[in-house]
Amino acid sequence: MSSPLAGDELKASLVDAARRAGFAQCGVAPASAPDTLDRLHDWLDAGYAGQMDYLPRRREAYANPSSVLASVRSVVMLALPYRTQEPPASQPDRGRISRYAWSGTDYHDDIRRRLKTVAATLHAAGPSCRTRAVVDTAPLLERDFARRAGLGWFGKNTMLLSKHTELRGSYFFLAALLTSVELPPDKPHESAHCGTCTACLEACPTDAFVAPGTLDARRCLSYLTIELRDRPVEPSLRPGLGDWVFGCDVCQEVCPWNSRAPRGPDTYAPRDDLDAPDLLSLLALDEAAFEERFAGTPMHRTGRAAIVRNACYAVGNARLAAALPSLRTLTGDASAIVADAAHWAIAEIEPPATESPDATA
Repeated sequence: MSSPLAGDELKASLVDAARRAGFAQCGVAPASAPDTLDRLHDWLDAGYAGQMDYLPRRREAYANPSSVLASVRSVVMLALPYRTQEPPASQPDRGRISRYAWSGTDYHDDIRRRLKTVAATLHAAGPSCRTRAVVDTAPLLERDFARRAGLGWFGKNTMLLSKHTELRGSYFFLAALLTSVELPPDKPHESAHCGTCTACLEACPTDAFVAPGTLDARRCLSYLTIELRDRPVEPSLRPGLGDWVFGCDVCQEVCPWNSRAPRGPDTYAPRDDLDAPDLLSLLALDEAAFEERFAGTPMHRTGRAAIVRNACYAVGNARLAAALPSLRTLTGDASAIVADAAHWAIAEIEPPATESPDATA
């Protein structure tokens, strides 16, 4: 009778299971306090989290992964590429959605299914072991543990960047599998490979980077279009939104490392109506139509009002005259943020007439 797998053998079996589940990289970090905890506290104290109140509420929970799984001994970090094809060229009547969301697949559900098959390897080796899958929904600094597990380094745009051939760049999801099994840890990624490049910092349309590696979320397009769901966007920031209606990929698009990012699974290939959504169709969404179109997608959590608000900003930035009838209807919308955005967009498309100065005065 063969003895149960342990140590290096179990880890090798785990890495193999991760590959078969579609993950491009798998590394192990010890389950101790994260290295960047003090930076998180400084970031929160500076107010950079904006309206994401759940972050300061869970401040103490981030101090150790044991707050997520009491018996945790190891944190298994995994990466799944999601780049599939390039976005279409910008058009005035079309919006933009961040690559990770344009397939219509909710990556949380997809990755949890994949993690379940990886966890099965641990449970088969030790039925009494404990595991917990985490996909950016628990108080765990995933990027910190991913760096510690050897997956990559922190880029100047705060993203985790990888030089591994199977990842290459930042177009990948991170996932964690916390376990009570103590596994041999990987060597942390100690060096950074951004050099003197500042393309990501310079390309940000709203100047959201306070310094290399420090993001003021309150100015970030991803925050403004996704997390700021019940308020208007500050008028001075609205032009910077351009045609983005959900998320933003600008700081990743300009990153040289992403020029060679590998293709992810077809699960994340764009859905016909999401890679460049028709803005007029977004303006026409009522609650029922929103549910029908976006249920089960990452965009659903943001809600109808914020998506329509963002579409108003996009048509206003494009000066899209064809949107005026819809916008005039939306000025009476039950949602105050939609009505406000519609008024703003109309003024952008049809600026109020100004009287010419009287030359004889």
